[in-house]
Amino acid sequence: MADQSTPGTSAPSSASSARKAPSPEASPGTPPSGDSLAGVMSRRRLLGTAGATGLALGAAGAAVGYAAAPAPVRTVPLTSVGADTAMFHGKHQPGITTALQACGHLVAFDLTAGSGRREAAALLRRWSVTARRLMAGETAAHEDTDVARDAGPSSLTVTFGFGHSFFSRTGLEKQRPVALDPLPDFSSDRLDKARSDGDLWVQIGANDALVAFHALRAIQKDAGSAARVRWQMNGFNRSPGATAEPMTARNLMGQIDGTRNPKPSEPDFDGRIFVPASGTPDWMANGSYAVVRRIRMLLDDWEKLSGKAQEDVIGRKKSDGAPLSGGTETTAMDLDKTDADGNLIVPVNAHARITRPDQNGGAAMLRRPFSFHDGIGADGAPDAGLLFVCWQADPVRGFVPVQRKLDRGDALSTYIRHESSGLFAVPGGAAEGEYVGQRLLEG
Repeated sequence: MADQSTPGTSAPSSASSARKAPSPEASPGTPPSGDSLAGVMSRRRLLGTAGATGLALGAAGAAVGYAAAPAPVRTVPLTSVGADTAMFHGKHQPGITTALQACGHLVAFDLTAGSGRREAAALLRRWSVTARRLMAGETAAHEDTDVARDAGPSSLTVTFGFGHSFFSRTGLEKQRPVALDPLPDFSSDRLDKARSDGDLWVQIGANDALVAFHALRAIQKDAGSAARVRWQMNGFNRSPGATAEPMTARNLMGQIDGTRNPKPSEPDFDGRIFVPASGTPDWMANGSYAVVRRIRMLLDDWEKLSGKAQEDVIGRKKSDGAPLSGGTETTAMDLDKTDADGNLIVPVNAHARITRPDQNGGAAMLRRPFSFHDGIGADGAPDAGLLFVCWQADPVRGFVPVQRKLDRGDALSTYIRHESSGLFAVPGGAAEGEYVGQRLLEG
């Protein structure tokens, strides 16, 4: 739970209000061509107009004995939440620099016995077609569940990654990146191996719960006999528009969480978060590495602390995220400032002090988490916390040094428990006509 800020918001674009059925001439196994969003909008509006006219005629027919003209048709556009669209094709995969979404699913898959490189390639091809269609507000290519029938894209993103074990399962060991070597053990870990790692990883995010679930089911169904779910985790964030103005997210401890995240506008952002085009291996060009951790918050213990004690653990004010040394949320923390008795105002073991990049050799990662609440655990306490997802060009220079330092004396460690972990290589975005991972699987 590093002290870094919310990712930058990608520019929204309008899309229509209803999901478009696949065109009869489109092949289920290949990306459709020629369908622009404008065309989707015009067809959907036509369908909406026809439906509204039918309702008006029905009402007129019920008023026996009265002559009445059909009511004028009004097309009501989606709010921005439903209309916002993220692009599937691009330099980077979606869901990395996309603004935090209200709902998310993290799912790991293992290839089944007998599934190898060929089956994995076919699976990634299916998944890419499905992701592209659903992110554009269309239905799945076949056997759509209709769960998101009435909704727009709602900023849906689907992101794909490969785990360490994927490469031995597919005979691609020579293509496995060194950066994907297993993370070291940390003394605070209490990891459930059944809910850790995996051959393949999928991150789904959307600003509507049904849109996110619709994508989840489509991805699970597409797996077919090639892969089975290893584990699944479901999360949430604050809904867009829930606050008077955009602000850094709060976590389930009530703390503003993510103040010092690197921002895409910073000149060194790409170098810290994405593998360069000239990087090794070449199939990871413009990709990134995702560290995924299920961090349970021991809320019963945390909530027994006074507000002042909670602020000392974090090093920031609970009200607005400002450093205890003074200023606003974005004010640089004064690590040397003391009170009248000579005590450090920001405690030496405060979480925000320990995680600062300038205290960790410049180590930086883009945090993009979801909160979770899975009811009450066997211990009678809330099974709730953070689905921590962070992105970096190299986890050995990003996540690992920060977590090692936290492991040695973070005041927050008393109130959290790392329960599962995964590291995944997330290749760059697919170009038009490509599927995600094609350069690895067909290179």
